[in-house]
Amino acid sequence: MSGAGKRAVISQRVELFADRDERRDALDQRWAALLESLGLIALPMPNDLADPAAWLSAADPALIVLTGGNDLAHLVAGPDAAPERDRTEALLLQQAGEHAIPLLAVCRGLQLIIDSGGGALIPVEGHVAQDHLITAHPTAENWPIRDGRSVNSFHNWGAEPSAVPKGWELAASAPDGSVEAIVHSALPQVALMWHPERGETDSDDVALIEQLIGKS
Repeated sequence: MSGAGKRAVISQRVELFADRDERRDALDQRWAALLESLGLIALPMPNDLADPAAWLSAADPALIVLTGGNDLAHLVAGPDAAPERDRTEALLLQQAGEHAIPLLAVCRGLQLIIDSGGGALIPVEGHVAQDHLITAHPTAENWPIRDGRSVNSFHNWGAEPSAVPKGWELAASAPDGSVEAIVHSALPQVALMWHPERGETDSDDVALIEQLIGKS
């Protein structure tokens, strides 16, 4: 296993339990299983740390994973908004860029990259609990992103290709033309709108993560 003994810092969604006056960090158990199968030690990062940069430095990750769940706080109101998660993931994205840490951003993670780069997120239809095919673009040729592959979809917000920020390139699009995958032009960073951890993990997603951690 190329990831044997390496740590993967992974972000967590925020769940509100109003009847208990609790805000909980949560992570789909399938993420831990997927990372373990690649020999990676999964380290879920708490939200709302006093010094997240120090925590991340001590973790010394070979991979950072930005997971799905929760909309960006400025897009929604109510319990799904999690500004503390926005801050945590913004720090992770910044540190990954500054220290060239391999990054896999999934669903919300891709949305965060678009948003933080000044691009617009727009509501999309037909992307919740529906599989669809993707069209791969030439920039995907160095990554296992297969043209015509069927992927899952669990999001209400998407982006037009024109919203892809500087330093990133469109790697795959959905049938409606919205962004499905982007790759960084200089850093070992990939963002996907589909969820590798859900359903039966595609061998291409395994190969993609192996390629990322091979660059650490």
